[in-house]
Amino acid sequence: MHHRLFSAAVAIAMTVAAPAAVQAQSFSALARQDLQSIHDQLRENHPAAVVPGAASEGYRSWLETGLADALAKAGQANSAHSHNYLLRYYATGFRDPGIRIPPTFELLGPYYATGWPGFTTGWRDGKYVVTYVQAGMRGVPQVGDVVTECNAAPIEEFARRRLDLWEGDLNTEAGRILSAPYLLWNRNNPFTGGVPQTCKFQRGRSRPRDFTLKIEFGTPAQYEAAVRSTLFMPAASPLAIETVNGRPWVHAHSLADDAGWDAFNAQLAGQVDQLRGPQGFVLDLRGADGASLNATAKGYALANRIWTPEFTVSRQPEAGVLTHRASAGNRQWYSDTLGRMVADPVFSAEYPAIVEEARTTLAAYDAAIAAGQRSFTVNGRAPIADTGAPNPVQGKVIVLVDAGCSGGCLDVLDLMARLPNVQIAGTVTGTDSIFIEPTVARLPSNYADIQYGHKAWTTRQRGLEPYRPAGALAYTGNPADEVAVRAFVAGLFGG
Repeated sequence: MHHRLFSAAVAIAMTVAAPAAVQAQSFSALARQDLQSIHDQLRENHPAAVVPGAASEGYRSWLETGLADALAKAGQANSAHSHNYLLRYYATGFRDPGIRIPPTFELLGPYYATGWPGFTTGWRDGKYVVTYVQAGMRGVPQVGDVVTECNAAPIEEFARRRLDLWEGDLNTEAGRILSAPYLLWNRNNPFTGGVPQTCKFQRGRSRPRDFTLKIEFGTPAQYEAAVRSTLFMPAASPLAIETVNGRPWVHAHSLADDAGWDAFNAQLAGQVDQLRGPQGFVLDLRGADGASLNATAKGYALANRIWTPEFTVSRQPEAGVLTHRASAGNRQWYSDTLGRMVADPVFSAEYPAIVEEARTTLAAYDAAIAAGQRSFTVNGRAPIADTGAPNPVQGKVIVLVDAGCSGGCLDVLDLMARLPNVQIAGTVTGTDSIFIEPTVARLPSNYADIQYGHKAWTTRQRGLEPYRPAGALAYTGNPADEVAVRAFVAGLFGG
């Protein structure tokens, strides 16, 4: 069993129950309530408590100190937006991408700001660099200028205070890349402040120059243009196939359930023969956030439609040893899940092995809890021998990735990396976690859920490392320059 396939398969039989509507109360009180709930659920159920090693260090060091830190800030939470920022701050502080706080309402999004200095920045070669200047702006730095300090603080110190844990995990390259546009923006986060007053910028080898930043009240279109000039951002329809330089280019910029898979899969079926041709094709996974429950299954299904399940099954990564935290909460998750599976006759008939697996795991929980054990281990799916099925794909395949490829997207790469004639190209991806198969529960405020992996894949071969294309496969240009990206990819095919 692949490490996320259990959750992916049972998701059709699962729902997250919403509690009664929240009574009117202050957002600071809601924040304190939710922070305590996050702490308590992780303390009682997260497998990091029983798994030693580097992967659990963030949990051990942050569970209590992070709670105290976040609670001390709760008085500043004055809106649903700031409430979510504070919960995100606590969750991201574990430095485990498997711990997330997805909101239950639509946040204001990546293009939101209440003010900016008329330009934005990106993370380029280890520096914060101006990537976009609004037309007509005067007395501002130019594209390519490097930020060296703001409000008299060195830029690393300023960025940590401004972005780390609020907009992303700055301990990761992907976190730096995705949060960089907001370095100097007012995102209406009361914990970090508005547009800085002064910053120094360096042009080439000249001495850094002071700039006084003026607050500009931009439009949503201007903010969007700034971000899209800095990062690759998927189109409104993230799933599509087009022909570029004579070969298919498969866009899979989302692994979410609502991305439009039915129409896309029909398009795949109609072009699969061409995809398998000697000219090769591109599988574009840039921006494919794999946080949703079914993300891995969606990616695997995409691969199976092109390569066939008979060919991919023996190339799936070995599951190895899985460690379960023997807690009442995790036991209840399996009990509830098994109940929903058994109550669904269609699911039970189509997935009898998964039903039996859930029943066996539940029995193992009962035995471990009765014996007073804090954890137990099970062996995951054993490697499957090569079936001898032929590879239907004749040409080279370039899988294009970037910092937006995370979670289940990395699971898909673990499979793709094992397929013949496949090369992973682009820029560094997000990082992953050994804590897998998410438990999702509603927090008391009803404004957010908590999501965390309830078992540990202790023998995971890649561990927490991102994919980092190197050499000729590494794209070093502007990630938002699609013409340059396509020229880069064409070169990988030899022109």
